[in-house]
Amino acid sequence: MVKQANSNDAVKKEPLGDDKNLLDIAQYIKNVQQSHKHTIPPLDQWHPAHCGKMNLHIKANGEWWHEGQCIQRQAMVELFSSVLWKEEDKFYLKTPVEQIEIEVEDEPFLVNQIDQVEIEGKTYLQCRTAQQDVVIVDVEHPIFMRDYQGERRPYIHVRFGMNALIQRQAFYHLVSYGELIEDADGQTILQLQSGDLHLQLGT
Repeated sequence: MVKQANSNDAVKKEPLGDDKNLLDIAQYIKNVQQSHKHTIPPLDQWHPAHCGKMNLHIKANGEWWHEGQCIQRQAMVELFSSVLWKEEDKFYLKTPVEQIEIEVEDEPFLVNQIDQVEIEGKTYLQCRTAQQDVVIVDVEHPIFMRDYQGERRPYIHVRFGMNALIQRQAFYHLVSYGELIEDADGQTILQLQSGDLHLQLGT
């Protein structure tokens, strides 16, 4: 597991390779955020050089693995998720000075909570990811179904071309906000509404 250094840690040796890259990126993020609040930097305004690959792997179940070990610190995952970037179907950690490729099996985010919220008199669906993104379902952030390794799975667009898998328990909650019907072919369809957006999902 990668351990983030701080001013109170006794540093015995300089980290090398991927460990140093992760620590440098983590320190940069904490410096620009100046708090532990989940904020997304203006990644689309940064154009750094590509700096190769890092042995960082986001599995389809949402686990983050670095150098063969699962990163257990949720705060660390949230920090790095804030600088995730997708470009030409590849995923990166991106700062103003470097862009390092990582591996993502499916999508980098997971939705673990879905609620209904009132905004200016209209009812919207709100998704919250395990990485603390809050996404209102609308035209730019629709929910959709897609196959992954033979399994039909629900997703929502989050940011910068990246999506979140809606976890099973959260999807059951989503179903309670909609209506299940059968189409002419006998297929079950989930009808949802978020604000003025109407969705039909084939389950």
